[in-house]
Amino acid sequence: MLKKLLIFFIALAPIAAVAQDVKIAYINAQEVFAAMPEVSNIETQLSQKQEQINKNGQALIDEFNKKAEEFEASSATASETVIQDQQKQLQSIQERYQLFLQNSQQEMSQLQQQLLEPLNQKIAEAIKSVGDTNNYTFVFDVSTMQSPIVYVNPSATNITQDVKTQLGL
Repeated sequence: MLKKLLIFFIALAPIAAVAQDVKIAYINAQEVFAAMPEVSNIETQLSQKQEQINKNGQALIDEFNKKAEEFEASSATASETVIQDQQKQLQSIQERYQLFLQNSQQEMSQLQQQLLEPLNQKIAEAIKSVGDTNNYTFVFDVSTMQSPIVYVNPSATNITQDVKTQLGL
């Protein structure tokens, strides 16, 4: 029995030694992101793109409304062939509008990703730099509700300000 207990403690010794070297820190990446000066420029670019999309979408809506009014005005006196042609035109405009909405949403998503990628990379590099400098084993992001971290002890190391300093914020 004593032999088994001795083997157990010998097996645990390396694990205990490794556990003592683990340094854990956390960061609020959203706070760092919000402090970045590039964010306002990105928001402006996205807003301008959204305004352009809204303007083009409104033009399609106006075109549809104009055709619908023409259709209503002439439907009492128009031939069946003309009515069918006007209905096809209205349907075509609706289909173009739906396609426009899909393409616009995809464009916005791609633009957002394109604009945010360098910023996210910059933050990731700063986190890595601070983590390497201070020999942290793990750095957890506590900025979102989806974070697996549900509790942070007040004595834990918050490197948010260190990362901001690394980024010159």
